Amino acid sequence: MAGLSPPIWTPQDDAKTKVDEKVDYSKLPCPVIYEELHREAFMSLKPELFEGFRVDFNKMMNQKFFFSHNLLMGPTEIPSRTPGKILKVSSSNYEFGANFYDPKFMLMGRITMDGKLNARAKCDLTDNFSVKANAQLTSEAHKSQGLFCFDYKGSDYRTQVQLGNGSLFSANYIQHVTPHLSLGGEVFWIGEQRRSGVGYAARYETDKMIASGQVASSGLAIMNYVQKVSEKVSLATDFMYNFLSRDVTTSVGYDIILRQCRLRGKIDSNGVTSAYLEDQVSMGLRLLLSAEVDHVKKDYKFGLGVNVG
Repeated sequence: MAGLSPPIWTPQDDAKTKVDEKVDYSKLPCPVIYEELHREAFMSLKPELFEGFRVDFNKMMNQKFFFSHNLLMGPTEIPSRTPGKILKVSSSNYEFGANFYDPKFMLMGRITMDGKLNARAKCDLTDNFSVKANAQLTSEAHKSQGLFCFDYKGSDYRTQVQLGNGSLFSANYIQHVTPHLSLGGEVFWIGEQRRSGVGYAARYETDKMIASGQVASSGLAIMNYVQKVSEKVSLATDFMYNFLSRDVTTSVGYDIILRQCRLRGKIDSNGVTSAYLEDQVSMGLRLLLSAEVDHVKKDYKFGLGVNVG
């Protein structure tokens, strides 16, 4: 109609048309456990590198029980009196394992040729409370170790208490304070060494990125960042600083999942480059390739392995 002008748009008018999304703080998600704050970054930056030839064979006995055989043949580094020089001797190691998996109970055992026995157990007593135990038994005096962990999972928090030999006691707690941010802390005491300490951590995650940081009174500060480029490609970087020794290390890495293989690798500020490839050759057969190159120390490690079962 004549004489009527169109309404003038303002940002305030647009804001009024939007529905404010209110956060229900009584329904925040449950965070990851404290010791897995950096798990996505470690997948890219800390692959399971090895040197030499490796064979992993798993034999299923039934749906819950299987045996494992692990053979590694390659050089072993030994201490050198000459600084910067690396000495290696040929060696081999065989490891036999027995494993039992159940939705509420897990038991794993490993024994090596030198007589070391490693055992792990986890039992979910309820949906929220679980008990874990780790043990390493050896014939060497005062070398055996044991650790008990008690985990409790709340609706938006997790807490853990650990008890171990050497008068070890530690406890940690992590809480979601917003839908994306979680904060936590830890304390520990080693009575045998008369050492104690505290630590603090933070983790922020969305569908596209994950950032985490951790600092402890022992002098170590860690920061990680993971960018999810797509469902199959992730880029990661980390920064580690020891404010007691003034040592700084940083690295960048990648994690690429293709149709039949997975490739992970990184390069750090010391000039060390590494890569790890898992190739699914056929059903039940994987090819493993590992490489680590340190041009500064002139140390080159290459590994070839197969995983059957």
